[in-house]
Amino acid sequence: MTTPKPVLIAGGGIGGLSTAIALAREDIEATVLERSTFTEESGAGIQLGPNATRILRALGVLDLLLPSACRPEAIWLFDGLSGRRLAEVPLGDTAERRYGAPYITLHRADLHAGLRAAADAAAPVSLTSGFDVSGIDANGELGVTDLDGTGLQGSSLIGADGLWSTVRKWMAPDAKLAFSGATAFRALVPRAQLQAPFDAPVVGLWLGPRAHLVHYPVRAGEALNVVAVMDGGQEAQGWNRTTDASALHAGFTRWCKESKSLLDRAEDWRAWSLFSLAPLRHWSRGAVTLLGDAAHPVLPYLAQGAGLAIEDAATLAKCLAGTPDDPAKAFRTYDAARRRRALRLQNTARRFGWAYHMRGPARLARNASLRVRSQEAALRQFDWLYGGE
Repeated sequence: MTTPKPVLIAGGGIGGLSTAIALAREDIEATVLERSTFTEESGAGIQLGPNATRILRALGVLDLLLPSACRPEAIWLFDGLSGRRLAEVPLGDTAERRYGAPYITLHRADLHAGLRAAADAAAPVSLTSGFDVSGIDANGELGVTDLDGTGLQGSSLIGADGLWSTVRKWMAPDAKLAFSGATAFRALVPRAQLQAPFDAPVVGLWLGPRAHLVHYPVRAGEALNVVAVMDGGQEAQGWNRTTDASALHAGFTRWCKESKSLLDRAEDWRAWSLFSLAPLRHWSRGAVTLLGDAAHPVLPYLAQGAGLAIEDAATLAKCLAGTPDDPAKAFRTYDAARRRRALRLQNTARRFGWAYHMRGPARLARNASLRVRSQEAALRQFDWLYGGE
């Protein structure tokens, strides 16, 4: 009797590890191939909506995350120039009752550690570090090769290798990432000495001309993750570049003193350029498919990049469990099931980014609209997103 070959997963980040855990729940063997050492870069925060935490709970991961996570009570929206609070989107218990799962914020390294712990505990999962997929052979038995020529065979291959995906380059060599024209900056600030409104257990979202600012607690409330996004910047690969903060501060000179004081408190800013990708005609080719940012990168204005990858992982595992001996069919089913939602989320995130950065009369009209919207209506607009498909 021939032993079934494992599903190969290129990329050991959030999407890759979530997929391996979801496959293990279906008793499908998976081998995760990570180019580095399965350690997540420090210094970044992440938001996970109920659409993602619902899945993580089902995968047995959520309880591993909660000790280091925060449950923000709301999203507070401010006008960045005047400092006036415009609106509130209730989260906390209100969102959990509505959607059946919590909205949490946490350090990306804590999320990655929880996923790795769950993957390590899953018997059908093996983690291989230092394997950088550089070649793919799908003409006969599916195989991949490392940069050093080491080869592995599998039943199928899932490209969860991120924005600059090698698997996508093999599948769709003409697909090109396009610089969105915006750059994001991030830093961590200790919360112990912060004053209102930055000491509140909320997600703060400050809207301004050609820029916006986001902050939320991480590390069980010990630190505040700060992200500033500005139009402009350079087209550069990588999301952990050291940067000169002077360009960042120059983009916020007209902002209120409260927001500028937060920027002044932050040190060790890191930058990454934001890229988009035109929708691919196909996410799959035979026994090879794409997942997460490799398939459908999403701009960060809805904080759903990780959530979308986690959703992909759950759907893909179910599709493979449905036709385990025909991965090509399973991947076509997965593609059809996920494409419409991914496209909607990409388009919605782009519209939100446009609204965040309004200026002139459009900014004033946006602010007026936000001020009259009820909290119920503010949360209801996300029912399609947080409530699932």
